[in-house]
Amino acid sequence: MSEQTPSSTRDAADSAFAEQADSDAPDSPVYAESLRIAEAIVFASAEPVPEKLIGERLPDGVSVATVMQRLERFYAARGVNLIRVGDAWAFRTAADLSFVIRHEQTEVRKLSRAGLEVLAIIAYHQPTTRAEIEEIRGVATSKGTLDVLLETGWVRMRGRRRSPGRPVTYGTTAEFLDHFGLEDVRDLPGMDELKGAGLLSSRIPAHFSMPQPPANDDLAEDEDPITQMDLEELGLLSPRGDEGED
Repeated sequence: MSEQTPSSTRDAADSAFAEQADSDAPDSPVYAESLRIAEAIVFASAEPVPEKLIGERLPDGVSVATVMQRLERFYAARGVNLIRVGDAWAFRTAADLSFVIRHEQTEVRKLSRAGLEVLAIIAYHQPTTRAEIEEIRGVATSKGTLDVLLETGWVRMRGRRRSPGRPVTYGTTAEFLDHFGLEDVRDLPGMDELKGAGLLSSRIPAHFSMPQPPANDDLAEDEDPITQMDLEELGLLSPRGDEGED
């Protein structure tokens, strides 16, 4: 039996990759190289990589959407999956194999019940203000709870509502989608799924309905973007961006 060289091994791997790709994939060295480039970019990043950034690294004329869809299908049955997170892509352990590495993961801090409630309200009702969160919960929401959610990176300040007092509006982030394995915020579980998981009471009022999160992160008609002046007013930025003197 002849011994395979590194080059022949690599050729065999490339051939196997091509065989598992769709039959209608362009048969060209440029396309094959584009698959390898996109794969390498996502693999080397610890964070989800925006599709726009991947597209900037591919050869001219190559569709980044087509390349990523081919890679997504190629990895669908493997130990790691290529998943879409908002407008970005990332490699993640296949869901059915998570138990294998679960013992290696460390839970740094669990959210309190109040934190989970506020996170759920923001996810389903975004954009929403602190006053609206309190109205839905029926109790006051401490600043500390919102601060914890902001620190996790799962919640962000979206903008300011065009209403008296110009309250800050909150929404979820790409990190939130990534952590909970969601491609889009509209993939949040619906009423039937929540009931099946025992997370909703069986005695829900007849008029109750699940809110539908927005299709994108665009500012709502009654929202303005947060400016540097707003951040200074909220105490999140020193005037003129200064760090302050000792």
